[in-house]
Amino acid sequence: MHDQPSHSPPPEDVLEIGAPEQFAALAHPLRQRLLFALGQQPATISQLAARLDAKKGNVAHHLKVLREAGLVHVAETRQVRGGTEQYYQRTARHMVVAEPQAAGTAAMFAAVAQELDLSPTETHLTLRHLRLSPEKAKELGETLAGLVDDAEEGAEDQPVHGVLVTLYQQSRPNTGTTGSD
Repeated sequence: MHDQPSHSPPPEDVLEIGAPEQFAALAHPLRQRLLFALGQQPATISQLAARLDAKKGNVAHHLKVLREAGLVHVAETRQVRGGTEQYYQRTARHMVVAEPQAAGTAAMFAAVAQELDLSPTETHLTLRHLRLSPEKAKELGETLAGLVDDAEEGAEDQPVHGVLVTLYQQSRPNTGTTGSD
């Protein structure tokens, strides 16, 4: 068995998701799982297939889609038994939807729903509506982002936990009529 090579951190801290091919790439559950799996450290197709209980051919195909969408890249290659082993890595530590659109939002929530279903422990999910001034909403958003950004990573043998943070202003209900019926 070969030792895993050392890897550098992703080239970007934050990647804004906004291109149609990125939303399309996020629309498949296995691609979402691959992105989550690559959140901690780079991995080969074989390692990802074993970790996700998927076929290597499927993993290779979906990594190609993610790579073409700019969401993953080959971080390192290495010669092994006459072949070349590629280690894939996310292109950014954090991925955020630049301008939330229905397709991207649905893909992100589908990914979280799948992760919640697969979680071996009790999960925490809360939806709360608050009346906030624009200043208080901005302050809360900055506080939430800071909590996530400042969270200390544990050792590699510790379980991975997912965190989804969103703060949005609810649309106002349409209370008037817009024409004759």
